[in-house]
Amino acid sequence: MGFEFFNESYAGGVKEITLGKGDNAVTVGGETCYPFYLFEGEMPHKPKIAMEIWDVEPADWPEAAVAPFKDVVNDPAEWAKKCVDEYGADMVALQLKSTDPNGADASAEDASATVKKVLDAIDVPLIIWGTANVEKDEEVLKQIAEDHQGANLVIGPVDDKNHKGVGAAAMGYGHTVIASSPIDVNIAKQVNILLENLGVPMDKVVIDPTTGGLGYGLEYTYSVMERLRMAAMQQGDDKLQLPIINNLANEIWKSKEAKQSVNEAPTLGDPERRGVLMEAVGAVVYLLGGSDVLLMRHPEAIRLTKAFIDLAIDGGQANEVAAITKQLDDVVIDYAALAPEPDLTLADKPEKKAASEKKKVPAKKAASAKKAAPKKKAAPAKKKAVAKSVKKEKPKAAVAEEAPDPEAQAKAEAKAKAEAKKIAKLEAEADVIRKARAEDRRKKYAGQKDAAKKEPAKKPIIPGAASLETMMSWLDRIHRR
Repeated sequence: MGFEFFNESYAGGVKEITLGKGDNAVTVGGETCYPFYLFEGEMPHKPKIAMEIWDVEPADWPEAAVAPFKDVVNDPAEWAKKCVDEYGADMVALQLKSTDPNGADASAEDASATVKKVLDAIDVPLIIWGTANVEKDEEVLKQIAEDHQGANLVIGPVDDKNHKGVGAAAMGYGHTVIASSPIDVNIAKQVNILLENLGVPMDKVVIDPTTGGLGYGLEYTYSVMERLRMAAMQQGDDKLQLPIINNLANEIWKSKEAKQSVNEAPTLGDPERRGVLMEAVGAVVYLLGGSDVLLMRHPEAIRLTKAFIDLAIDGGQANEVAAITKQLDDVVIDYAALAPEPDLTLADKPEKKAASEKKKVPAKKAASAKKAAPKKKAAPAKKKAVAKSVKKEKPKAAVAEEAPDPEAQAKAEAKAKAEAKKIAKLEAEADVIRKARAEDRRKKYAGQKDAAKKEPAKKPIIPGAASLETMMSWLDRIHRR
């Protein structure tokens, strides 16, 4: 009989949702198993990656992130076009950074005009991501939804505070909603219920669990994504059987580690490769958690992530995936110079003592030879030679005896004496405390004994009660000790 896999049975699956319109529309979801568990179910649609662009020129991006787009970062439409034409983007995600009330605070009309330029430049689905400011996002996203009716934009984030305004606009003008929740399964479900009660079809909703960067909350998001998938698959919760979207790039590239130069953090390696790997590793983790759409930035990180998706679903050899292609100059880091000097000193000195004893042996032999020399009257020349050797070896013996450092020895003796005094003092104090406690107990028990003599003996109400009281008394004494 051949080996048979144990297959988990699932009570539900993820809904299929189409993003965008036309021939280049993208369908996500449709899973009937956990991520990449193809031996238990199906993943009819591979996870998709949307390349991120901004509606303003970024001022705080590290050089590694700017390099692939340095000629187009000041024009969102050209930027989006380059993502599609040169890097083969399946989708484009427009971050409306200019509308942030704490920044430029651009108007809803200006944001909508930028969206129109980007839509005219590309033929792939477009994601519109606001600033997470509830009031401003509602104003801007409603305007964009109305101005671009029928484009099936993916707009968000939408939460329980602005779901009515944005949800109604998306439903009325034919767009898909990004239902956002603060890393909480219950709130994620609540937002979906609110949107459904409003009339938004569930095949027009994707879940944003709020994405943490690598080392900055990734494990919390991953845990919630796992629970979302478990509720959808195992429990058959239809309110959570929706594709998941992760705004990853924004979190990865704003971290300190992604921005530090080689001079600021040489031990972290090449800054360009570091940022690319941070984004690629974060993407793979979220894919394993159940992500269907990832917002990413660097073309090399996207290439590595797509290679992972293809290998996990179609199979193949990972060693055939090309290494990271650098666009910046190589950096040379002298790790040996950064390493601390090795400490080769020995804590103990048994070898030195043995060496000094070995050195003393020839001196003793020479001394014995000197004493024995007068008996040999027939060889005076040898006697003189022995005497000379004794004179030469005497200084060596003296050096061997003087090897220990007197100052260090004195310090060690003083330290030992101080520690001995300290221990003696602590023992004396402990002895005083013990004696005082013993005296208190003696007085207490003497008083109890006198009181017992004065009071008439009481018969125990329950047989064995007297022995029980005695036992409890002894237990109390043991506990106090």
